[in-house]
Amino acid sequence: MNLSKDNIIIYSLTIIFLLLGFTSSIVFAHSNENLSKDDSIDMVKTDSIGMVNFSLKNRSVIVSYEKKSDEITAPLINFKHGDISWLPGLASQAGWPKNTHDRLAQIILRESGGCPNRRGGDIVDKNCVITGVSEWNHRSDTGLLQINGVNYDLSRNKWARVCLDLNICIQEPLLDPLTNLKAGYLLYTYSGWAPWDPCQWGPKYAHRCKP
Repeated sequence: MNLSKDNIIIYSLTIIFLLLGFTSSIVFAHSNENLSKDDSIDMVKTDSIGMVNFSLKNRSVIVSYEKKSDEITAPLINFKHGDISWLPGLASQAGWPKNTHDRLAQIILRESGGCPNRRGGDIVDKNCVITGVSEWNHRSDTGLLQINGVNYDLSRNKWARVCLDLNICIQEPLLDPLTNLKAGYLLYTYSGWAPWDPCQWGPKYAHRCKP
């Protein structure tokens, strides 16, 4: 079979994408072996992964990839310190039952003031903008629920549930509000409110226990 230079390029790119794991059905919008400079390959579609767009213009092949995602993302929220009016919707999306929302709201206000970008010790203004750091001893505390590093860092705890169950083993993903609430709900399913209740942490933390 005689292949044009253009088709050799296209077939080569297709093989590369297959080797990279794009194994679902691949469909060409055009497959004419004698492409003119104005012809184009409209797309290579992968049903389970996403969409690869090929453009052939003036003998140049342009490739772009659009990944499909089934992940539910958090709605756009203008977070402000002390304002948790967004809580019912976002907490429900993360899996928290409605009967937990009142206690959850109290914990979020106490732990982060409702600022999802907050690490332990961060000082924030009314718009949740970080303006400084008050202390450096609890920097692994993360996000809305100030989830501590022992829950996601395997170097600190080989049973870190957030890492083992959700594959979140570093701090940064937990600064996303929805991800943080999902991780918090995971901890709740294992231990109830204990992760946020110093009264259950033993004598070392008795000074933080408030009846």
